[in-house]
Formats: sequence, structure tokens, C-alpha cells
Amino acid sequence: MAETMKSAIFESAGHMAIEDVPMPRIEKPDDAIIRIVRTCVCGSDLWPFRGINQSAEHSQNPGHEAIGIVEQVGDDITSVKPGDFVIAPFTHGCGQCRACRAGFDGSCMAHDDNFSMGAQGQYIRFQHAQWALVKIPGQPEDYSEGMLKSLLTLSDVMATGYHAARTAQVKPGDTVIVLGDGAVGQCAIIAAKMMGAKRIISTSRHDDRRALAAEFGATDNVAERGDEGVAKLLEISAGGADAVLECVGTDASFQEAVAVARPGALIGRVGLPHAQQISGEGTFYRNIGVYGGPASVTTYDKDVLLDAVLDAQINPGKVFTNTFELDEIQPAYEAMDERKTIKSYVIVEH
Repeated sequence: MAETMKSAIFESAGHMAIEDVPMPRIEKPDDAIIRIVRTCVCGSDLWPFRGINQSAEHSQNPGHEAIGIVEQVGDDITSVKPGDFVIAPFTHGCGQCRACRAGFDGSCMAHDDNFSMGAQGQYIRFQHAQWALVKIPGQPEDYSEGMLKSLLTLSDVMATGYHAARTAQVKPGDTVIVLGDGAVGQCAIIAAKMMGAKRIISTSRHDDRRALAAEFGATDNVAERGDEGVAKLLEISAGGADAVLECVGTDASFQEAVAVARPGALIGRVGLPHAQQISGEGTFYRNIGVYGGPASVTTYDKDVLLDAVLDAQINPGKVFTNTFELDEIQPAYEAMDERKTIKSYVIVEH
């Protein structure tokens, strides 16, 4: 293997760059080295880009979503081999601890280094690879670009949207409110429809995102915010949703989630939390439950989502509305930051 590779680097707030960096190496027996074929920019990557999260200047990129080819494996890896085409989830569950066996590999109990970084580059060292990697049949050239996009969503956003619906315990016939019209919110709509929700209310103020939400299964949309938005959501949902999928992560979105849930409802909370104030009194008197966290990516991919994509039951890749090359990582971030795209899709290898 070469000694260096090209990788995105977080230079400072508002500034990304492509640099030559050392090639990752096998460091532990349960490592795998993956050659990245496709990656992307996530809404959570924007927190340091906007200067909200304090990240060190000239540091590793926060990218954590990828599909690629296994190049090398450590001595303990028997589940994949060099040449396999895989989904590299942003979580690295072990598959054996009590949390993983219960279906919560996003909160694996076996190790602390459970999350990917550095996926916006040519290669990545994927830790705890034995169970967490998900094999895709065949090779990248066997798939259309549209299918590659959908497969890439299975590394994070489709699984995260599914986690919102699962933790909110969406059931057939439910009325569901989805807060957030980014990629995770759009995928949460797909998941709610998969689980049989009868009415799915999206909350977009953008015509393109509202149209995509309707294509994915939203039956209604409320664009208003604040008290007016809450009043309209309560009216449409006949007094509150059976399940609320909170896919933003701000305090305003969480407070709205509490306000539009009916008594006894669950809030599936998957937006990365920022300045949220969870009031025990606010949820107590209405018996509202708050559930959720990092998605169980490997569990959902292996059990449900990979087959659903391969069988064309769902097409979450439509959340990628702009395509970039790796050396265009700065405009890929800017397009997300300026809401010119729902999600930036990055081609690493042709």
C-alpha cells in the first residue's frame, strides 16, 4: 500500500481542505482497513464547521459514513475478507454485549471508541470490525449510482431515521409527527411508513424538501414554527401525535416535540443534542416518554434495511441532492451549511 492518502482535514470553522496524510494501518487484531468508494457530509459534521462545537484546528475530519472495499483485516477478523464490499456504519458494536444483543449496538458496552471519524478520505481504519461491518453482495460496479446512494445511507441516516421510529414505537395506524426535514428526518418518514403509520406529518419550510417528504410517505406538512406551528400540528393530529420523531437536536425542536405529543406518547430522539433542556415536570404530567440516541446501525442493516434497499422497497438515496468529488469537500460542506442540498454525496473512487 502507498504511504500516504488524500483526506479531508478540518482546518478551522468554515474551512475544510484536502491534504496528503499517512495511510491508516492495522493497529489491533479487530481492525479492518477499508478503501472508501463513497462518503458524504452529515448534518452533525456542520456543528464544528459552524464553530458551534469546539474542534481543534487542523484536525481529522468528522466524516463517519462510508461504503467501500475491505483492503486488510486484523488477525481476529473472520467475518469479512479483503475484496469484500461493505457498509461501514458510524457505530462499531461488538454484537455480543447485553446492549448489542438487545438491539442497541449504537450504545455498545464493550468499548468506548464506538464511533467513526475520518471517513471523508481515501481509506479508513475501522475498529471493532468483526461484527459491525455489513457485507453488500457483489462489487460497487454491480450497482447503479442511485443504488450506491441508497446503500450509503445505511451507514447512518437511514438507520438513524429508523431508530427514531423504532424508539418511538411507531405502530400500524399511528399518527406520527416528524420534526426536521434534513436527511435523517426524511429517512424517519420512510421508516414510519415501513412500520405502518397511517398519518405522517412533515415539518418543512422548503418546497423541495416538502415534495421529497411527500414522495417518501408524508401525508401532511406544517411549515409554521413557534406557537403557530404547535397549534397547527395539534389540530392536524387531533390533539397530539401517537409518536414524535425528533430529528434536529436543538432545544427548540425538543420543546416542540413535547408540546405536540399526545399524553402517553413516545418521543424518538435522534437529533444530536445541543443545548436541550429536558423538563421532567413537562413530560411527567402527560406521561410522555423520551427515548432514543445513537442508532443501532448494524442491527437494522442486517435485519431489515439492506434487504429493503436491495429489493427496491425503499429508496433513501434520494436524500443526496448534490454530488461532489473528494477534492470538492469545501463546497460540499458549504452546500449543506447554506441548505442548498439536503445531503452532500461525495465520490471518492470512480
